[in-house]
Order: sequence, then structure tokens, then C-alpha cells
Amino acid sequence: MTTQAGGPGRVNQKARTRAAIVAAARDLALSGAEITMPAVAQAALVSEATAYRYFPDLVSLLREADESSWLSPAEALAPVAGTDDPVERVGYAAEVLLRGVLASASAVRATIAGSITRPEVAAGRPGHRFGLIDEALAPFVRRVGPAAVEPLRRDLAVAMSAEALFILTDLYGLAPAEAVASVVHTARTLTAAAVTADAARINY
Repeated sequence: MTTQAGGPGRVNQKARTRAAIVAAARDLALSGAEITMPAVAQAALVSEATAYRYFPDLVSLLREADESSWLSPAEALAPVAGTDDPVERVGYAAEVLLRGVLASASAVRATIAGSITRPEVAAGRPGHRFGLIDEALAPFVRRVGPAAVEPLRRDLAVAMSAEALFILTDLYGLAPAEAVASVVHTARTLTAAAVTADAARINY
């Protein structure tokens, strides 16, 4: 029995092809190999043209491949759920973020490179840092209000980043563990300064 064009068989085949492309990107990321669309297509056993029919650019493909590899912010920060100390919560969030970056460094690098050369796709980056920052700062926000915390949130978006990690490993020459510790220290220091400033404001 033949399958009509556009029928269920065709839809299922498209779903399988898409899943194969996403799985190939995910496997390459976990292996640490350099990720390019030709490499993904080869691993998925499809042509590069086919890969581009499903994903217009590497950033959108990597975003979909990334979706199932991270816990939600609340799940990720469960070990510090019992404390409202923003310094401890932010420090832990920074470590979670950067350990995740290191686990899929090749995919993160490819995503950054793709969004630098095509700024219009930058909004398609996963942006895990923002969810983790917001979850870490939630008790502090409830205490002082979102407007008071916004400068800290902005500063942490710069400090808690894959870009900061790669600057320390690639340009400064730190080992990955040292780079993670440095970024965590910076995030904690920024948060402690904000907490101190808020306490001074209240006591003024």
C-alpha cells in the first residue's frame, strides 16, 4: 500500500529526520567534537541541504538540541532551596551554569560563534543564565523589589556567562576548574556588594 504525499507516513518520516538531526547535534556536543552543519548532517546520515531545510541556521538547531539537557532553574537550585541568602544562591547558580557549559562546550562555542556573525539570531540562544539568576535572586527580589535588584541582575548576566568562562580558559590560561571558581567568586562578590548596599540604604 502506497503512502499518499503529505499523508501520515510522510509526516512521520519528517519527524524521524528532524529527530535524527537533533540527536546528531546532541551527540556531537557530548563528544566535544567541533559542531558545524556539515558535521551534523554527516552524523545524521542526511545531506547538508536537508539539514538546512529543517533548521535555517546552526543556532536554532543547537537550541533545540539543548532543550532537554538542562534541568529547570528550580530543579537545578534545589540543593540551596532552604536558604534565602542571595550570595549562597547566586554562587551555586553560577557553578551549575558553568559546569553545564563545560559539559557541552563545543555546542556553546558554536552557538556563540553563530550569534556573533549573525546578531539577528542571538535571541535564539538558550539563555540559561537568566533563568538561573532569576531563580537565585527570587528571595532577594521579594524582600527589596525588582527595581532594586535589576542592576545586580544585569551585572550577573555579564559575569555568569560562557563568554566569561572562555575568556579565563582561552585567553587567561586558567584550567577549567580554576575558571569556574573565578567566575563563581566574581558572582558572589557582586551579589554581596548589592546586599551590603541595600542594608546600608535601609539603615540610613
